[in-house]
Amino acid sequence: MAQSKPHSKPTMHDVAAAAGVSQATVSLVLNSAGGSRFSDETRRKVKEAVNQLGYRTNAHAKMLRDGLAGMVGFLGDSVATSPFAGAIIEGAQERAWEDGLLLLTMNTGGDKDLEAASLDAMLSYNVAGVVYGSMYHRRLEVPKALAGVPSVVLNSQDGAGRLPSVAPDEVNGGYSATRHLLDAGHTRVGMINIELLESGLPAAVGRYEGYKAALSEAGLDVDPALVRFGRGGEDDGYKYAMELMTAPNQPTAIFCANDRTAWGAYQAVADLRLSIPDDVSIVGFDNQAIVAPHLRPGLTTLELPFVAMGRRAVDLILQGAEPDGRVELMECPLIERKSVTHPKEMP
Repeated sequence: MAQSKPHSKPTMHDVAAAAGVSQATVSLVLNSAGGSRFSDETRRKVKEAVNQLGYRTNAHAKMLRDGLAGMVGFLGDSVATSPFAGAIIEGAQERAWEDGLLLLTMNTGGDKDLEAASLDAMLSYNVAGVVYGSMYHRRLEVPKALAGVPSVVLNSQDGAGRLPSVAPDEVNGGYSATRHLLDAGHTRVGMINIELLESGLPAAVGRYEGYKAALSEAGLDVDPALVRFGRGGEDDGYKYAMELMTAPNQPTAIFCANDRTAWGAYQAVADLRLSIPDDVSIVGFDNQAIVAPHLRPGLTTLELPFVAMGRRAVDLILQGAEPDGRVELMECPLIERKSVTHPKEMP
């Protein structure tokens, strides 16, 4: 009895036949070439045939042809172990995959020697580019080796102003948070920030600038008695909310510049036997998945657009990521839950 021939893998010729196009068209569509010469319908047919047949490109052949390993590097300090890691990597990986590229991720934990070794390894693979990510928005010193490959700073900014950066729009985020409280009728709006303004931390400075701008637009001055500067932790949120809510003329609303601070504020309000939002409305910032939806009541907060930022960073890599120093700021949408209502009428 003759032995059956093993099932062969689908070829580009098979994809072309299934889509009703030429093999050259399949090649150009899969490699994102050809500009706008192909209609959306042609691209759809090719991609449907690819999915139906389970066709996979030959990554080794692509590397030999293009001189690239079919990968985008993602180098982060502590980003892979932060609460936001999944979303920021998901966005970058999703966008890379759309162009047939893999995301090579390395987490350094802030260790400069490990960072240098990781970057050397990435460059030895001849990656198409490197996304240099940070756990929180700040201005940082990027490795000099990134000058030799298209690179984008993600969730931070290049301190030297050379590489393009993708970061959250902190000012508009702070404005939206405060505006939401003002629109609910509050005029005594406190703020607990996550760092001193003198630190220069973009998140702290930007969110405060937005707070101040919203108050000014409403014809209100910043009252220093209603502003506190913590370090972004639960303990400071508790401490400063307790101070604000036991002062002679306490606020009716508090903008906490991150969700961990808001978590501490919730505890202070509970210990004072007060109610959120009936006695004080609270807005946070980050939309941290392990905090904001699980507080009672759910925390109204601004979402850091990590998926969108990850996608945009890889977009810029695929466009060549010219070292023009541009800083692209992405909108932080307001996520409404149950922690805001109108202020109580005063007796």
